[in-house]
Amino acid sequence: MRAAADILRGTDPTRMPDTPPTPAPDSPLQGSCHCGAVRLTLPAWPEKATRCNCSICRRLGGLWAYFAVGSVTIDGHPGHTDSYIWGDRTLRTVRCRTCGVATHWEPLAPQPGDKHGVNLNNFDPAMVQAVTVRHFDGADTWTFLE
Repeated sequence: MRAAADILRGTDPTRMPDTPPTPAPDSPLQGSCHCGAVRLTLPAWPEKATRCNCSICRRLGGLWAYFAVGSVTIDGHPGHTDSYIWGDRTLRTVRCRTCGVATHWEPLAPQPGDKHGVNLNNFDPAMVQAVTVRHFDGADTWTFLE
């Protein structure tokens, strides 16, 4: 059996050197959970994203980019998703019901101008590398750490 680490490093001995890489999503603005049941299409590629260390974000490992509520197309939601609501009960964190990957969070009672967070870890890693990541101290000071 091939080791996952070999595949991730590109040293999979069963892969022919001239084999083309796995095709990228139809557009760099499209991503999905691991199994593909929940698909997201962004209105534009973000310049910045936030990595937070609060108790939930730390566990999810999310890299959040923010968009106006309703501007991101989310296929498979709510049919293939579950949500988790906690704390002050103002937002729900949404994950795929099949593979468990966190896809986004959204306000429970959206108001005009509200945003929701999309987990960029569900998109092409090459595109994600171009985003400036800001670190937010959600565990203590509620300030950006730069």
